[in-house]
Amino acid sequence: MADSQAVRVVVFQVGNLACGMLASSAREILAPLPITRIPGAPDTVLGLVNLRGTLLTVVDGHRLLDRAPLPEHEGALLVVDVGTRRLGLAVGRVDDLFEIPADQLEAREALPGVDVRLVKAIGRRDGRHFVVLDTEALLAPLLSATSGADRSFSRTS
Repeated sequence: MADSQAVRVVVFQVGNLACGMLASSAREILAPLPITRIPGAPDTVLGLVNLRGTLLTVVDGHRLLDRAPLPEHEGALLVVDVGTRRLGLAVGRVDDLFEIPADQLEAREALPGVDVRLVKAIGRRDGRHFVVLDTEALLAPLLSATSGADRSFSRTS
């Protein structure tokens, strides 16, 4: 990510890890919603929420990043687009939304405690570092696990 264009980033907490994602992937930020569990779903899938008449699969960002699970009814819900699909990502809290010059995002080979395949870059703001996650790499594996459940429900636009 080494050019001078500015990118918008949403920064959020997952356990003790400051994470970020490109704001172009995040559709909205919500308070936790009532979740309906899906029998047989992977541990990382919390269940389904009804978002204005559309069922949305919610995944636990803490479990995805090997952190302690988020307590139920706590944190925030990031509605995220992954390809043509939309998922909810449960996180501890959302801290900020800002623009940062792309050349201030450093490519990162390895980061202790985080799978290198999930990291796009490392950013810094106000003296604090955050990990910019690759949302495709983080969430795409779950799409195949939830695609059957999603097909059985009607969608609205």
